Amino acid sequence: MILAVDTSLGTAVALIDDDGTRLSDASAADPLGHAEVIGELLVRALAEAAAGRIDRVVAGMGPGPFTGLRIGIATARTFALGRGIPVVPVPSHFAAALTAIEQHSVTGPFAIVTDARRREVAITVFDGTDADGIPQLLADTVLVARVDADEHLQGIRRIDVETLSGVDLARVGARAVAAGRTLAGAEPLYLRQPDVTVPGALKRVGS
Repeated sequence: MILAVDTSLGTAVALIDDDGTRLSDASAADPLGHAEVIGELLVRALAEAAAGRIDRVVAGMGPGPFTGLRIGIATARTFALGRGIPVVPVPSHFAAALTAIEQHSVTGPFAIVTDARRREVAITVFDGTDADGIPQLLADTVLVARVDADEHLQGIRRIDVETLSGVDLARVGARAVAAGRTLAGAEPLYLRQPDVTVPGALKRVGS
């Protein structure tokens, strides 16, 4: 089984079988309060999946707010460490792209657009899936002022996403593992420095 955890938008936890079949899915749409709900959602998802050994954990790496992403990634890493299993990092927009392609039959180039707060949106452009069944990236994620988003896209179909499918995040991760591919590094995609820093500490911006 594969466990997926994402807190780039709301909070999503899901488990799939080795063939990609959904076993459980628990989520909360609230873009805040990740720390308050993630434990309960994890317990619920594990209980619904009932039995079976979890072989790896897929972590949604953003784009997303600094604090929210840290909660989900820390949960995924802690769970994996406790079980002695690997973590598979996956950009969160890939899950939304897979949902658009396989659940809503979207074809041709399209953009996943998510709220980045401060009147900005995060945009990633895809076009179908590749030979491994993974959404094909056309343009890396960028941060754009909300009012400029349509002009930036220049007619590319826009899909605004408010919640993420943990099941599809797990499926992307499973396909990447099967193909021997790495879709993201260990660093989350914050797109923006954290609001609060410790005086004298080094500042880091996600890649």
